[in-house]
Amino acid sequence: MSTDVDRDRAEPRWWLFRGTGQRLDSADRDARWPAPPRWRAFDGAPLLPSPPDDDRQADRRLGGTPSRLLDQTHISLVNAAIYLRRPLLVTGPPGAGKSGLAYLIARELGLGRVLRWPVTSRTTIRHGLYDYDAIGRAQARPPRGSQAAAPPQANGEGEHAGHDVTDTSIGQFVQLGPLGTALLPHRLPRVLLVDELDKSDYAFANDLLNIFEDGEFTVPELARLAGSTPAVEVHTDDPGRTAVIGHGLVRCNAFPIVVLTSNQEREFSPAFRRRCTLLDLPHPTTARLASLVAAHFPAGSPDRAALIARFEQRRSRVGGLAADQLLNAAHLAAAGAFDGDEAVWRDLLDAVWHELSPSSDAW
Repeated sequence: MSTDVDRDRAEPRWWLFRGTGQRLDSADRDARWPAPPRWRAFDGAPLLPSPPDDDRQADRRLGGTPSRLLDQTHISLVNAAIYLRRPLLVTGPPGAGKSGLAYLIARELGLGRVLRWPVTSRTTIRHGLYDYDAIGRAQARPPRGSQAAAPPQANGEGEHAGHDVTDTSIGQFVQLGPLGTALLPHRLPRVLLVDELDKSDYAFANDLLNIFEDGEFTVPELARLAGSTPAVEVHTDDPGRTAVIGHGLVRCNAFPIVVLTSNQEREFSPAFRRRCTLLDLPHPTTARLASLVAAHFPAGSPDRAALIARFEQRRSRVGGLAADQLLNAAHLAAAGAFDGDEAVWRDLLDAVWHELSPSSDAW
């Protein structure tokens, strides 16, 4: 495994993502963006406007300054997933920074708001693709014989792109989910975070794989109306944004950068793993913990080195502590909790740095 010193060496020329958190110049990014393999090329159209940024979301996850949490091997694997248009299956203990990786990629490459899809044991593929409010539409439908309401106008975020939209009333009741929105045709890929995939049922991952292989899906409720209503404007997972779907089919143009996280509570099938780029993140080293704390707290904060040393000693005794537990202690120290009685501070750390159960959530 590479060491922290490796991060200061010359970066490979083929890297787009560098793991620094510093945004790549958009002109340089566009000029260097790699073409897909022939077997991973998609042709969805028309292209939609660039997605919105959400710097607040990224800052909350990553801090205000770049942090170096990855070594050269990790960064190369992220770039491999981008080049190959394959999902990135990220495993590791709680607190290793698995979810934060999606936000780091989006911020550094200027790919807009991360589409987040948290997975539970009850999650289905349909939840990620779209939702259709059939009851709402039935209640809103005008009585037979009355004049139908005029279709809503495009809001500028989803162009009609030459389609003759004769009736978009059904679109008011269709909401694309995070996966469905990620598969809309964009010039550059969206970043999709599928969080805690190992909490899903056993068929879920393989069903997801079919969507990833095809790069498209059909909304049956819209496909059935394609003869009379070839294009329908629907809501997306981006707040306040819409997109036009033609003939009920959503097909990507740039395959999304998909970050699948797993706490390794169960294994995935060989077929699923074969079609993913595999990245395992270990517990952050001392240097990476220091970088993480520095990203969230100014240089004038209480002694980071002493706090990190105590955190690592505690982690070695009780097992898997998460990085956000260190950040919680750093926040309390910055507020002055460290300035009081040492015994009180020690008891406070014991409470904040409690041992995690295998099913605990993580940053």
